[in-house]
Amino acid sequence: MAETQLPLFSEVEAESRNLSLSTSAAELHGALCGWLAGGGASVREWPARVLADASVATPPANGALDRLRLVSAAQMVDPEYGFVLLLPDHEASMTERSGALFDWCRGFLGGFGLAAGSAPTLSEESREALTDLAKFAATAPQDEGDEEDEEALTELEEFVRIVALGLHGDVALAAQHRQRLN
Repeated sequence: MAETQLPLFSEVEAESRNLSLSTSAAELHGALCGWLAGGGASVREWPARVLADASVATPPANGALDRLRLVSAAQMVDPEYGFVLLLPDHEASMTERSGALFDWCRGFLGGFGLAAGSAPTLSEESREALTDLAKFAATAPQDEGDEEDEEALTELEEFVRIVALGLHGDVALAAQHRQRLN
């Protein structure tokens, strides 16, 4: 049975450093998910594609980044909506977690733009969702907050997760469906 859980945040960070990638684990996962949502192929050399840098080494087979790709691609088409954002766990500070969420959004926008092109066919709802992601991507991390801020961050994470799935359906899955009809 295929692995269904993302590698640990720390595993992705470590392998990213080993490959000399200058992006956080959250931003890298966002870029991968944006790439997949925009119709990009799930291939082992995905970091070079989503970072638009042909000199980036291909991750080792079965390494953290390869598992990240395989699990993310499977989660994005999971009929049970099991898609998960790769973010620091809840023991991390609010600043670290909110910063990682905004990094994830920045990565998603970049990967989506690379794969979908400059004028993808989007529903009005998806266009609005991309605008919301762009606002999040431009936001500074939240300083430590109270329980209300924790709840708001959890709601933002869920909103971003649903937006990513919606954009994937609007672009990647719709394109696959059109190909099957032709």
